[in-house]
Amino acid sequence: MPTEQTWKVGPLAEASGLTVRTLHHWDQIGLLQPSRRTSSGHRSYTEQDVVRLYQILALRRLGLGLDTIGTCLDAGVDPVRLVREHLTATETALAHLQDLHERLAHLHTELTAERRPDTAALLRLLQAIGATGPSTAPGAEQALRRHLDDDQLQALRDHAAALGPATHYLLEVEWPQLYRRAEALRTAGAPPTDPRVRRIADRLDELGRLFSGGDATLSAGVRTAWCEDPAALSGTPDAPADEWAQLGEFLDQARRAR
Repeated sequence: MPTEQTWKVGPLAEASGLTVRTLHHWDQIGLLQPSRRTSSGHRSYTEQDVVRLYQILALRRLGLGLDTIGTCLDAGVDPVRLVREHLTATETALAHLQDLHERLAHLHTELTAERRPDTAALLRLLQAIGATGPSTAPGAEQALRRHLDDDQLQALRDHAAALGPATHYLLEVEWPQLYRRAEALRTAGAPPTDPRVRRIADRLDELGRLFSGGDATLSAGVRTAWCEDPAALSGTPDAPADEWAQLGEFLDQARRAR
């Protein structure tokens, strides 16, 4: 059988356009660790490590932070969907760049000919500079519809649109996974004051603010949806509402203990 190719940190950093310092940092936080050790004791990256590196870079390109990326990879990422969303984001960026290129070329021609560009052309240029890509609709909308009115749902859509492709991973991967981690800690007997529980509660609140825009009423509605309809929002079909109510109280105790 052919020998699997491996990379030391320097060559991998050069090939990926990253710095050795970045790879060392990701190793230290457990995001990307070399999984092979040579006979001389040196650690090296395998082909599977390179696959994970691509996933990290693709998710980061979609706007996710390192903590979220780690959660998503731990929970399992659909490679087909990831590549599709990465491709869509790239195509959107290319389309915006092409539009911006055409408008800048027109402006350059006008200025070179010592003609003053009209206001409408400048406004179109500003629109091209500030253009954003298409948004991804939250997959849990049907469940949320049972707990939120049309205006609240529209507000969620607007905030999700601002997040773009990151929406799917934040709402359908990281959010449920955070709840699952909190439940595992609760059933293991961890107190609400445990720093791990408080970090989860803080991140859940951060995500809530991200999708609600800081609207307390909207945040409360989403939290009620989680408590009353955990099976639909958590991705766990057999999630019992009574246990999720206990989990909700557990997290609230962590919040009050801050």
